[in-house]
Amino acid sequence: QLQLVESGGGLVQPGGSLRLSCAASGFALEPYAIGWFRQAPGKEREGVSCISSRAFNIHYADSVKGRFTISRDNAKNTVYLQMNTLKPEDTGLYYCAAARSTVQALCVQVRADIWGQGTQVTVSS
Repeated sequence: QLQLVESGGGLVQPGGSLRLSCAASGFALEPYAIGWFRQAPGKEREGVSCISSRAFNIHYADSVKGRFTISRDNAKNTVYLQMNTLKPEDTGLYYCAAARSTVQALCVQVRADIWGQGTQVTVSS
């Protein structure tokens, strides 16, 4: 069974940091572009950041540039999202997804082959 499992979410104060992890089981992440997405209540799912299979191409949404960093460790079959200087508007359910496609197709067109179940991030004082 092909699965992506997110972890690392939680409640954090504005200005704080969290690191999300996305671990794959049942398949190797290496051939896939991986993306992080979020969905806030009443809003559409949006691409936050995506990374190509060998990390040569990375995309960030304008709203997170300079604050979030995506990385991957193919040996550990895991992708990370380091989130710094968090804001209340970063609150949402964060998903990771895998796609045998480009970063553009994954992040902007939200075309993925495998989705995780999500981890909640709440930024509040």
